[in-house]
Amino acid sequence: MEIGIIGAGFTGLTAAYELGKQGHKVTVFEQAPQAGGLSGTFKDENWEWPLEMFYHHIFASDHILLNLNRELGIADKVFFPRPITAIWQNGGAHAFDSPLAVLRYPYLSFVDKMRVGLVILYLRLSQNWQPLERVTAHEWLPRYVGQRAYQALWEPLLAGKFGDYYREVNMAWFWARFHKRTPRLGYYIGGYQTLINALMDKVQAQGGVIRLNTPVYRITGTAPRLRLYEAKGVHEFEAVIATVPPQTMLHLATDLPEHYAAQIRELRAIGALTLILALKRPVTDGFYWINLPKGEFPFLAFVEHTNYQSPEHYGGDYIVYLGAYPPPEHRYFRMSEEEILQEFLPAMTAFNAAFEPSWVRKSWLFRRKYAQPVVPVYYSRQIPAVRTPVAGLYFASMSQVYPWDRGSNYAVEMGQKVARLVQEDAN
Repeated sequence: MEIGIIGAGFTGLTAAYELGKQGHKVTVFEQAPQAGGLSGTFKDENWEWPLEMFYHHIFASDHILLNLNRELGIADKVFFPRPITAIWQNGGAHAFDSPLAVLRYPYLSFVDKMRVGLVILYLRLSQNWQPLERVTAHEWLPRYVGQRAYQALWEPLLAGKFGDYYREVNMAWFWARFHKRTPRLGYYIGGYQTLINALMDKVQAQGGVIRLNTPVYRITGTAPRLRLYEAKGVHEFEAVIATVPPQTMLHLATDLPEHYAAQIRELRAIGALTLILALKRPVTDGFYWINLPKGEFPFLAFVEHTNYQSPEHYGGDYIVYLGAYPPPEHRYFRMSEEEILQEFLPAMTAFNAAFEPSWVRKSWLFRRKYAQPVVPVYYSRQIPAVRTPVAGLYFASMSQVYPWDRGSNYAVEMGQKVARLVQEDAN
């Protein structure tokens, strides 16, 4: 078959790789100048390694991605440091990434810590997430960890992550974050570009074509003659996979039946923003990731990447991400990089009183309006099928990896899933 794929993120590239193994001829269309999607990278002239536009790492439990690494021959390029992740409270960062760290946490009673520990243990051991999607995290957590612990630890993070939607997020989403995540966080030698390059090389070696800087603006027809429209012409395929955000899918495929289009319209998402700073000196004493409460800072996450990966890979720069999850209509999507810098930099003195703007050698701003799906109760009933009602057309997005949270492992899994569906329908 000749198959068109829209999007060269990990879902699109994985689908292209899997279908290429089956002998299909695949063409991937990507509107950006580089592949990788939300895992895409950039590189300063002084650096040895490229850097992700949005902070990324692998969990030791990400078996699908780790298996793909072995298949691609890059398993030896992954290593697993043990950085410190923390929660910010009462003007300071406190590690919260191990049972001992929970016991040492200064702002909970011993009884609260025991309740928190038991709940985390339950979430890690339980396989049964379905009942948890019937209730919101905002309702379930205070009931079992107690109101004090919920308000101190997790309500500020939910509010910062989901904004006005945080009271709607179901408990299955929260379960997934604790069930699969590990304290050891994996990274690639050479950054995520190592995985992107390996996938692209395999796809092209199989005869696949990857067209960068090629946005698709419309999909019409039905199998076996689906048409993709882009600036340089119209392409016909026997099957098309769209690995795009929900709203983009609606704009591309205007012939979708109303009942399926309505399902897509119901999907909601929060955006993502990172302001990346290349600094002349480190900011914190060893903290990699600090989760921040909503309202206290203009951003949600402080990620000191060079407390995870050595600054020697970045020309001696100390790399900090300041991350936020604004809704698509937020003013952060209209502000310039200079305006964002003016708003974010004053808060840096909270992490290091000596910080001055002169520490900043260079900065970069990256934004996406679709990044974090919002998952209300009974979300499993709302997810559009990957097979659309249009014969030969498939929709594969991060909104459909539920109950898992977005991430590289599940983008790869979605790519494998949609490739299997295409192959089944071809037989």
